[in-house]
Amino acid sequence: MARCMGPGLRYPGSMDRSDPAYRGQSDYSPLLLKLYDPLVLGLAARLVWRCPTSRLVEGYRRHVHDRHLDVGPGTGYFLERAGLADGSRVTILDPNGNVLDHASRRLRHLDVTAVEADVLKPLPVDGPFNSAALHLVIHCLPGPLARKASAVANTAAVLASDGVLFGASVLGRSGPHTRLSRRVLAAFNRRGAFDNLDDTADGLREILAASFQHVDLQTVGSIAIFAAINPRTDHARSRGYPPVDGPG
Repeated sequence: MARCMGPGLRYPGSMDRSDPAYRGQSDYSPLLLKLYDPLVLGLAARLVWRCPTSRLVEGYRRHVHDRHLDVGPGTGYFLERAGLADGSRVTILDPNGNVLDHASRRLRHLDVTAVEADVLKPLPVDGPFNSAALHLVIHCLPGPLARKASAVANTAAVLASDGVLFGASVLGRSGPHTRLSRRVLAAFNRRGAFDNLDDTADGLREILAASFQHVDLQTVGSIAIFAAINPRTDHARSRGYPPVDGPG
């Protein structure tokens, strides 16, 4: 059962350390979250992955809507810059309570509900949502891509029939990497922060197309940027989810 932590916050519980998804989120301590924007969204985005953070912000500004679900909100950097009006309804979902606390404080101008949960399991949220983001999340989930498809399907299941899922993910070994990005990719996979060596652009497109009728995917540097529209309600129903008919 969820327990309330103040207005707009609810936490069903922490991820078990034995869960395969634990390692991909365990590094997000309060200290790392303070350093994340300048180090990861600044230096690493530009010098390692060669994808300007401004390009990622564009995706939010283009696709985000009121009644939005943000899976893996990080520091709240992108939602803060998404152009949402004050008081817009946003649900942030992450298995790490540090992330939820940090992002919730940053996004005080929005109507935020924070849910501690694993996107690889059916989502304990009240949909349907008009938009959702899996932004810089898929490369952290435990592979292979067939397993990561559950994250896409679980998110599609709580979207409105005309809803959009958007985001970005670092590509694996087959991606257009530099010598530096290959070294960083290998190091992050050894540590367990990433599990994406076999993630390909075609594979990402395939798992998105399994749950959505229309998929757009582009590669910028070493990162795949995607948007998927119109969830396949029949696919969600086959996974045991109720149909999603439209915005609430």
